[in-house]
Amino acid sequence: MTVAIEKMSLEQFLAYDDGTDKLYELENGELIDMPSESEINRRIAAFLFIYFSQLGIPAYRLTMKTEVAVSGSRVSVRVPDLLVLSEELATAMDRATRSIVLMDMPPPLLVVEVVSPNQEKRDYRYKRSEYAARGIAEYWIVDPMQQKVTVLEWVEGLYEENVFAGDNPIESSVLESVDLTVDRVLQGR
Repeated sequence: MTVAIEKMSLEQFLAYDDGTDKLYELENGELIDMPSESEINRRIAAFLFIYFSQLGIPAYRLTMKTEVAVSGSRVSVRVPDLLVLSEELATAMDRATRSIVLMDMPPPLLVVEVVSPNQEKRDYRYKRSEYAARGIAEYWIVDPMQQKVTVLEWVEGLYEENVFAGDNPIESSVLESVDLTVDRVLQGR
């Protein structure tokens, strides 16, 4: 016997409240419980936030754990570790009552996902296609387990991939003055 499970709409997701502080993503209409971050993942995201700020990106254009609406077979909502917003997007979010980038808003300039154990497929495969479809200029996949940073640059509707490891400097088209090695990012120092 097959039991039909009703898929959530974006409006239902935005109104959803289970009375807890749990963080959820919406994946093709299904509510996905987000596990707590590991200390190294939290440290990497915080390090990058501070580093990007030191590059001169204003604090109002940097945000952590802001939801991003993306399209899949149904509208989905992702919660990346870190976003760099364009000036236009930051202005669009000024009066928002919830920290979410909706489909009718400009896309973020840069999305950073720090891979958690057992989440590799979601970060490398599903989010890659969703962020490309959303037109996000650059998507960084920081992978502490595989000791690498994958930088995906959106070129003519598809992501071109560059993989960096060890003491190789990370190259970014969005952050041209970035002077970081993978080792430094993975240490979160």
